[in-house]
Amino acid sequence: MEFDFAKVSAADRYKLMGSSITPRPIAWVTTVSGSGLRNAAPYSFFNMMGADPPLVALGMMRRPDGSYKDSAANILETREFVVHLVSETDSAAMNFTCIDAPAEFDELTAAGLPTLPSSAVAVPRIASAPVAMECRLHEAVEAGSTTIAIGKVLRFHIDDAFIDPERLHVDTLGMNLVARVHGAGWYARTTDLFQMTRPTFEQWAATAEEEDRDMATPPR
Repeated sequence: MEFDFAKVSAADRYKLMGSSITPRPIAWVTTVSGSGLRNAAPYSFFNMMGADPPLVALGMMRRPDGSYKDSAANILETREFVVHLVSETDSAAMNFTCIDAPAEFDELTAAGLPTLPSSAVAVPRIASAPVAMECRLHEAVEAGSTTIAIGKVLRFHIDDAFIDPERLHVDTLGMNLVARVHGAGWYARTTDLFQMTRPTFEQWAATAEEEDRDMATPPR
């Protein structure tokens, strides 16, 4: 079935894309307003965009009335935020911070989430998160009802339990991260995996040449 997105409503485009582009990593974002109000909220329109410079991107939709949600408003005002990855242990607390609360509501306090001070930004980080990335706004892109915040990672925190400090090998599976899937509250665990080795052209060419020789050899 083909859809002409110029003729499909925004809600239906969201349904089709959000249910198909999965699983999506979750950015659990903390921000602080210019007046000092703390906010925490999860975003699944998120990913790493590069390492030189180290960039992450968040897609944050506006409210139906066109106003910014708290995370976007705070990021645009202060240019600082912290992105956390979500372990299954924190999934209930993360889900709570989806709450449609007013700007003065402190999700971190209400969810009982301990925080730690950041090193390079004024925004606190969630103590229980296996990974926290302190970010400064690199660029904001306004695209219709979506604000895309591209953040430069200034500090990268990872729980000592999940890192080999000598080789910088990360115990990715040990973090037990969750991802967003689709619809009304569906999430995925990173437990059912398979591995494939990335091919090289040299290996492919050698195999193809060998197969050509076998086909060209007359039968005895």
